[in-house]
Amino acid sequence: MNQPENAYAAAGVSIEAADRAIDLMKGWVEKSRRPEVIGGLGGFAGLFDASALKAYDRPVLATSTDGVGTKVAIAQALDKHDTIGFDLVGMVVDDLVVCGAEPLFMTDYIATGRVVPERIAAIVKGIAEACVEAGCALVGGEIAEHPGLLGPDDYDVAGATTGVVEAEQMLGPGRVRPGDVVIAMKSSGVHSNGYSLVRHVLLSEAGAGWSLDRHVDELGRTLGEELLTPTKLYTKPSLRLARETATHAMAHVTGGGLAANLERVVPAELTVTIDRGTWTPLPVFDVVRQAGDVAQADVEATLNCGVGMVALTDPGSVDAALAILAETGVEAWVAGEVRALADGERAGSVNLVGQHPGW
Repeated sequence: MNQPENAYAAAGVSIEAADRAIDLMKGWVEKSRRPEVIGGLGGFAGLFDASALKAYDRPVLATSTDGVGTKVAIAQALDKHDTIGFDLVGMVVDDLVVCGAEPLFMTDYIATGRVVPERIAAIVKGIAEACVEAGCALVGGEIAEHPGLLGPDDYDVAGATTGVVEAEQMLGPGRVRPGDVVIAMKSSGVHSNGYSLVRHVLLSEAGAGWSLDRHVDELGRTLGEELLTPTKLYTKPSLRLARETATHAMAHVTGGGLAANLERVVPAELTVTIDRGTWTPLPVFDVVRQAGDVAQADVEATLNCGVGMVALTDPGSVDAALAILAETGVEAWVAGEVRALADGERAGSVNLVGQHPGW
């Protein structure tokens, strides 16, 4: 009679492959370790010493969970898996930062049709490296093999993170005031939202029908290289803004685009005006717009259009904020302002005016 593990392998699940993947990833996970982490991989739960929270008067825990959407299809098609982790970390960690929370630790979940240890290790390598950049620890995760549900080379990734902020220092709509300045922070590209639109417009038979290895002159590289560009992490620069300047709120520009995400932190009695003329989006956004004949309103409601994070900052702190961002490698500029709501304007609205140079 076959042993249980052999029967499980015959059903498409390899415990041996999963163990091999864990062995390969251990070194990368260790690089993300913070002093508060207790133990290592292999336990049923990741452990984090919360004694540091005693130093807070009123610690507020923040948590976020997300995935990277259909961008994983690009990674799978190109057989390049060590950058998708930056997209995952960016999606969850920078959602915490907008309220001023410092990310402490993160867990991940990888579901795949077949465990290929080297591929799993490459995914985790990217997650761990991004955690190092963001300053949070990767304390654990799960590898789930789903034969029959996912194709042998298909996978999806998700993650969750927890952070902390002093209650009196939380950023948000309640702090925003008329006269606050909109500071826009440049994205590295499409990041990890809107790939269903991008793939439909550029890759599908119903769209342009381009291949990922197609060299696109406007991009200066292949389409695949462009679309797999990792999400830029704003974690540490944004935390410095929260701690060292009179920044009142921030918005992470993810699904829904710039206006919709910024509206989430604009109080009802105020409105925000953003001047498109203050920046030229990266070429990829214009390529999507023109190749697919997509209306600008649809592009702006789906993609970040070149802005990955926004800060609403007191006018007196703008110079200091821009200096911090420049020092930390984030290209940023003044893009608009907050003002009181006028008669007939929609409460808490964000209005894009003007036009991008060259559009």
